Amino acid sequence: MSYNRRIVTVGAVAAALVFGAGVLSAVYVSPSEPAPPTGPLPAFALLPPPSAGVLPNSGSFSAHAEPGTVGVASEPITIRYTFDGGVDKPIADERGAHELRPLGQNGGMLTLVPQGLGLAVEYPERCTKLRERECPRAILEGYRDDALNPGRRTMQYGASILMTHADLSDGANVMQKGYSVGGVSQFKLQVDHRQGHPSCVIAGRARIYRAEPPMDVADGTWHDVTCSRTENRLAIMVDGVERAAVPVPPGLSIANAEPLRIGGKGANKGNDQYAGQIDNVFLAIS
Repeated sequence: MSYNRRIVTVGAVAAALVFGAGVLSAVYVSPSEPAPPTGPLPAFALLPPPSAGVLPNSGSFSAHAEPGTVGVASEPITIRYTFDGGVDKPIADERGAHELRPLGQNGGMLTLVPQGLGLAVEYPERCTKLRERECPRAILEGYRDDALNPGRRTMQYGASILMTHADLSDGANVMQKGYSVGGVSQFKLQVDHRQGHPSCVIAGRARIYRAEPPMDVADGTWHDVTCSRTENRLAIMVDGVERAAVPVPPGLSIANAEPLRIGGKGANKGNDQYAGQIDNVFLAIS
């Protein structure tokens, strides 16, 4: 029953005048039915549901990384994307900052779909075309923001993911900033290979470090995956339980001019396109 109905004596009839329609209606409360709660409605019940639907692409190519000195975070920062604003609002973090833009090629589109009380991002289905360059591709990409470079600081980053085995391929990038080759440096979360193994990756200018547990997260259910980099260790947690860890050098610094990307390393060919759904993406630099 609706929360805003008035509680009446058991077995009695309550009449309410509906002003908009001018109709007199009667409401019967069953003796076995529990009384509805009183008091104000929760905030989510007073708001219209967010609008699901297709996100229009704002471009086809990733932003060009401007040359010059690359900075790092000068203070702790936390960002989180719930994607609950709907298709009518910009894709921004919970504070309305660090906006992301949808990019797509070959008809690749992103869709906001219902997830719990909010929304999640659904990515294009895994492409089966013989020519990979013809495959639909779509990602979310931010703008250059050196405040999201952790440098040598400790950090956590991760997301909630939903995949099936039909979504798997040799590369499926969930979120990343930077690249692991070319001396750029990087942090990344991915689900690679046909086994559905999640992995956390950080890379300096000379070496790649990967924490990958032998477990399958492409089982058609939601999983929370978190990567944690401390001074000398990189660990991966799945649904709150640590599953694997590797040592990393304390002096390894992650700093690059690349934007934060979700769902692939770009919109171009060979982008390690993610397939499935992503929600609750976050980054916390201490």
